[in-house]
Amino acid sequence: MPTSLAITRRPGPDLTRVELTHLPRVAIDPLAAEAQHRAYRGAIAALGLELLDLPALPGFPDAVFVEDALIALPEVFVVCRPGAASRAGEVASLEAAAPRDRAIRRLAPPARLDGGDVLRIGRTLYVGLSSRSNAAAADQLRSLLAPFGYGVEAVGLAGALHLKTAVTAPDEETLLFNPAWVDPALFGARRRIEVAPPEPFAANALAVAGRVFVQAAHPRTAERLDQAGFVVEAIDTSELAKAEAGLTCMSVIVPPATSGAA
Repeated sequence: MPTSLAITRRPGPDLTRVELTHLPRVAIDPLAAEAQHRAYRGAIAALGLELLDLPALPGFPDAVFVEDALIALPEVFVVCRPGAASRAGEVASLEAAAPRDRAIRRLAPPARLDGGDVLRIGRTLYVGLSSRSNAAAADQLRSLLAPFGYGVEAVGLAGALHLKTAVTAPDEETLLFNPAWVDPALFGARRRIEVAPPEPFAANALAVAGRVFVQAAHPRTAERLDQAGFVVEAIDTSELAKAEAGLTCMSVIVPPATSGAA
């Protein structure tokens, strides 16, 4: 199904104060981060997607990571409840920006869910049980999405911030994964591409409109994807990576709306 819209939010000058879990805090150049984010937005727009580019949200340094607040499916949006308390204020503005062309569902306490812990492959959503997302969220998501024909599977991971730090799906038949952080067998019998050992964060690739974006810091994994037949494009997000950013986390890719259960 072709994609039609990408929602992004510009990084703010307070990016240096983002929540960090697995990386040490180092200096981030906000101007360099904005330049890299501009190039990221341009690469997505060049594929023909409409770009909804939101301004930075003052007081919320993690707000550039829009994926964590909203899950977009053809039939429904699911408004998340980010696992870090400091991010709760990001959700309302992103929900307000979403198109009003499909149903909206919301999680409730005690659910905690970052969208970065949700990997959709076909009609199944895999939810990583991480420091940011819990089993209550997976249970609620299963109930919310069952009327729309989706299944939800909770999966364990260790050592990674989010599920999509450890594994993404370049297409519905292929996994790109780091075996130190997630067991690929949890996702069924699919073709498996393991990240190059020197590139542990390379599993977070953004597949959109027939292109697979990888971070420029991961050329060996990019080569593996190329050899597997994917059209690969590298994007330099080295400054944003200091904020524990992956490529998927900086956009919500919104597929065209289709009818479904209300």
